[in-house]
Parts: sequence; C-alpha cells; structure tokens
Amino acid sequence: MSKSAIVIGAGIIGLATARALAIRGYKVCAFERNQAAVGASVRNFGMVWPIGQATGPLFERAMLSRSIWKEICTEANIWHNEVGSLHLAYQEDELKVMAEYAEINKSHRDCALLTPEQALAKSPAVNPNQLKGALWSGEEMIVESRVAVGQIAQYLEEKYGVQFFWNTAISRINHPTVYSGSRKWKADEIFVCSGSEFETLYPELFLNTPITKCKLQMMRLVAQPDEWRIGPSLCGGLSMIHYPGFQAAPSLDALRKRYETQYAEQLKWGIHVMVSQNGSGELTIGDSHEYGLVHDPFDKQFINQMIIDYLQTFATFKNWQLMQSWHGIYSKMMNGQLELVMDAEPGVTIINGLGGNGMTLSFGLCEQLIASRN
Repeated sequence: MSKSAIVIGAGIIGLATARALAIRGYKVCAFERNQAAVGASVRNFGMVWPIGQATGPLFERAMLSRSIWKEICTEANIWHNEVGSLHLAYQEDELKVMAEYAEINKSHRDCALLTPEQALAKSPAVNPNQLKGALWSGEEMIVESRVAVGQIAQYLEEKYGVQFFWNTAISRINHPTVYSGSRKWKADEIFVCSGSEFETLYPELFLNTPITKCKLQMMRLVAQPDEWRIGPSLCGGLSMIHYPGFQAAPSLDALRKRYETQYAEQLKWGIHVMVSQNGSGELTIGDSHEYGLVHDPFDKQFINQMIIDYLQTFATFKNWQLMQSWHGIYSKMMNGQLELVMDAEPGVTIINGLGGNGMTLSFGLCEQLIASRN
C-alpha cells in the first residue's frame, strides 16, 4: 500500500516537496491558505541562479534544481528561457574579481571572462560607457514565476494526482492528523513548507529558531518595443558581494571595502541590482533587503530610485516606463545555514528558511531530502 503525505504550502518549497514525494509513489495532498500562491514564490525575478552558489554541494544542488525545472517546464509547456547571465565590470577591481572567478571555476562551470566587445555582442542592453569587461555564465535560466508556480501545481495534479486544497488554512497538527477548523485529514508524513504556517503552528519552535524575515522591493518595466530582447540577465558589481558564489575570489574583500565607502547607502538597504526579462518582453528589476520579524507594509520610493539609478550605470533600455512595483518577504536563517529542515514532532518535517534561494535551490533540496528518506 502506498504511503500518504500532506504538504502545507503551495509555494515553490511546497511544490518541490510534493513533486519529490509524488514521483516516489506517495499519495500527496497539498494545502494552501490562499486561492493561489501569493508570497515570495511569485514576487521574484524568476531566476534559477546557479552562479550565486559556491562551488560544491550547493552548486550541485542548484544544477539539480535547474534540471528539474527544465524537465517540468518542457513537459508542462511552461515558458522558460535559458539565457545565462552577465556581471558587468566598469572598474578594474570589479574585472579582477570576475577574472579570478572565471579562472577558479572554468573547469566546474560554463563561465568565461569577456572583453567589452564580447559582452556587447551578448546583450544590446549593456551600457558601453567605460565598460571594462564582463563575466559570462551560461547556466542561469528565467521563468515567469508568477505564472509558472500555478502551472506547476496544475502539472502535479494532472500527472501525479496531487490533490490541492486551496483557501484552506491548516490551524492545528496532531500527527497523523491536520485540522482546518473542524475539518481534518490524515497522512503518514506531514511537511510544513510555508513560513506563516511554521510561525502559527509551532510558535515556540519558531521563536527559538535563529530565523528572520527579509523584505525586498522590486519593480517591473513595460514590455520593450518591437520585441527587443536584452538576452542574458544583467547584474552590476554589487551582486558579487551579495552572492556566496563569488567568495572564492581573493580580491573580493578589497572590492567590498571600496563599495562600503562608495555605496554605503545602497549597502545599508541591502541593494544589489539585477534585471531579467520575461516572455512578454517586460523587465523585472530589483532589489533591496531589509531584515526583521515585522516589516513596514509600505514601500520606500527612495529605495526604488536607488535601484534604478544604479541599474542605469550598467544597462540601457528602449523604454524605462514603470509598470509595477511591489515587495516580497521571505524567511532567512541568521546562523549561516542556507535552509531549515527539522522535525517539529515525529512524522512532521518543517522545510523553510531558504532565503532568496527558493527558486534556485528548492527542487534540488527537496529531491535530495525525500530521496534520503526513501
């Protein structure tokens, strides 16, 4: 007789968990308190971003995630674009870090240091003024997360019979039973994959966990005219001090010190700037990082302006008209761990705290976790 599992949360972690269980023959029920996933899983760039992960187990996990994304997107006809990425250098110290990264990683990754001419050939959106060169990586992929997350749920339902209960907030767990008010369901294994459910179902555990929340501000520019495409996702130098993947470069500390002086205000608000383009030609730009358990519900216009000002140092677009602005909030570990996987009680596993790596790591993490248990 097949095992049964309940997954709480239909964001990317919940979907990744449901998939890893379903392909192993579990009968899976997934519960989402909203009519659709509306949290951090749909409020991001849609970037599957292996370049951000340090070479080793996390990079391998990111590449596993990418292969699962590719498999699902291809099979379910979900829009995706394997565009790669460019980090752009306008100062010699930025170029030096990129050169070190490329040299260290050339045997592990699809990456290379490009001349200004090569970078401009990759993307018509690169600002050519004082461009010194760029770091190319071919492994990054874009999805339209606000659409893809719902499409993955539909795919899991159709292919594997995963049963989704929308608008159903789980109010209590007493393994093997979960409750939503007076309604209840049973399963052999229960997975809590939603940050808000972790906080409300296990409040003491949440308080005793070194976890915080990050608010990030993002924007979207209108579809570019005449189907103009930027090609790869683009990043400025600030992204190199944000992502652990670059820590292997010996010159990174010196670059960080310059940024701490030149970009003190940007770093105060956790700003590093990237842009991706969706299938409709719209440009998603951001972002900032503010940490704390409770956040101001209102966005700060000066943060959005700082993002745009920095973006204009390395990118040129046909149309800069703002279409949308928003913020997302995700959970992040404060002890250096990149995820939280813990047993809340026998038979109940919490999966949370992936920080800004949910799109990049969730499929790989959950595949590895469920595989290790079966």
